[in-house]
Formats: sequence, C-alpha cells, structure tokens
Amino acid sequence: MLEKNRILYEDNHLIVVNKRVGELVQGDETGDRTLADDVKEYLKVTYNKPGNVYLGIPHRLDRPTSGIVVYAKTEKALIRLNEMFRGSGVKKVYWAIVDKRPIKESSALIHYIVRNSETNKSIAYSVEKKGSKIAKLDYTLLASSDNYHLLEINLHTGRHHQIRAQLAAIGLHIKGDLKYGAARSNKDGGICLHARSITFIHPVKKTELKIIAPPPSDNLWSCFLGKVEE
Repeated sequence: MLEKNRILYEDNHLIVVNKRVGELVQGDETGDRTLADDVKEYLKVTYNKPGNVYLGIPHRLDRPTSGIVVYAKTEKALIRLNEMFRGSGVKKVYWAIVDKRPIKESSALIHYIVRNSETNKSIAYSVEKKGSKIAKLDYTLLASSDNYHLLEINLHTGRHHQIRAQLAAIGLHIKGDLKYGAARSNKDGGICLHARSITFIHPVKKTELKIIAPPPSDNLWSCFLGKVEE
C-alpha cells in the first residue's frame, strides 16, 4: 500500500503523490501493478470505502522518471483538471541531471517534435517537419559536480518525451537515459529526470496550490539538493 510519507497533498478532491522511478502512473500492456492501484488501495483502507474506489488521472509521467503525480478523487475535479492540463493552467518544473555543462547557463528552447510510435521515441528538430508539434521549454543551470550538472526546466508544452528529446537535440543527455544518448544506464533502470514542482488553481477551492516533491534519496540527488539549498 502507498506509504503516507509519499503523499504530498490530499483533500476531498485531490491526492498528489511522489512517484518513484519505475512505477507506472496507470496500467499499460505489461499488466504490472501501478501507482494508481496503490493509491486506490490506500483510499479504500484509510477511509473504509466499499466497492471500487474512483480515481481520475489527468496527466502522466514516464515510467523511468520520478516526481509529482496528481490524481483526482472526484469526477468533478478530474474534468476541471483535464481542462487545465490541456491548456496553460498548470506550471510544471522539472529537475534533470545531465552529462555535460550547457553552453548557456540559461536558455529557452523551441523545437518541432516528431513522435515515432513504433520505437516509442521522439526526435526534436530545429525546423518544422511533417507531422511535428512545437515544443517549448526553458532551463537554468542550478549546480554542477565533477561529472554531472543539475538543470531546472520550466515546461511550456506537453509533448511526448519532450524534455528528453529537446535536451538530446542540444547535446545534453539525462543520466541513465540510454534511449536518448546517455552513455550508461542507472542501477535502478530509471533516468535522472524528476517532476520537482507543480502550480495550479485548485479545481474546486479556486485557491493556488504549489506542490514540491523531494528528489530520490540517492547520493547524487542528495549532493545536488545540498548544493541548491546552500
């Protein structure tokens, strides 16, 4: 069952969870147990809910990433969250550990992304291509170690593998991300991309919510967290 210390926010309408590397946000062809299954079990046991527990999923995170996942506990909340995630009503900030220091310490990136469904991979181009979708983000270099660098990324569009593809297009590879050019995998099979914070207007209460997720508790993430908090 879901551990309470992974719950970042909860009320009658929402539950926000810190996803671990390797967890599925919702079911796929593997049939593996999902984070949604764990959240439903938590709600069922904690609140003695009979029958099936409602849980809406307004957005997703890739399986190898970690960080914030928002779930809706009511259909009303889900409908409104869906609208916000489809539009520009949600501010999403990610942290990424990359293998090279970017040429510019901060920059805005605009690419045109083409998704290949067969390989489950996206390629970011500098010019528009047939079937492409525009992708926008900006990044800032937060800290560096001997071999790696921590970027903070503001995501302005929500394309398939957008951060991974856009960083690869400028020669930066997320640690562990073999699919997009990293030299080696991580021991846990994940990649060092973390959904760090999310800001949006509560779908029912209409107040602003900003939620922050601690990064995974390994040595490299802990090192960078210490540098950022200095």
